[in-house]
Amino acid sequence: QVQLVESGGGLVQAGESLRLSCAASGGTFTNYAMGWFRQAPGKEREFVAAIDWTGGITEYAELVKGRFTISRDNAKNTVYLQLNSLKAEDTAVYYCAADIGLAVHRYRSAYEYWGQGTQVTVSS
Repeated sequence: QVQLVESGGGLVQAGESLRLSCAASGGTFTNYAMGWFRQAPGKEREFVAAIDWTGGITEYAELVKGRFTISRDNAKNTVYLQLNSLKAEDTAVYYCAADIGLAVHRYRSAYEYWGQGTQVTVSS
C-alpha cells in the first residue's frame, strides 16, 4: 500500500510560482510512474503532468505545457510539480497519483494510489 502526501500549495498572485511536492511511502518508489491531476470547483479532475520511473519521460496537458515542470527524486521518494506563470484558471486542488508500471498515463483510471490533495489559489 502506497501513501502519498502532497504539500506546497498556497495563495499566490497571477504570474507567480509555486512548487508542489508529493512524498511517497509504503512501497518501492521506482516501481511507479507518477502523475499530477487537478480539480477545480464544479469541474472534473483533469490530467496535468506525468513522469515515468526514471524521470526521463514526461507528459503534460496542453494547458500547462511550457509553464509547469514535473520531476522526481527517487532517492527522496518524492515527485515535484513546478508551477510558473500561474493564472487564475490554475486555481484547483492538486493531487498526485501513483501507477504501477513503466509507461506514463493521462487517464485517472490508470492510477492506483492517490494523495489527499493540496489547494492552489491564484488571485488575478
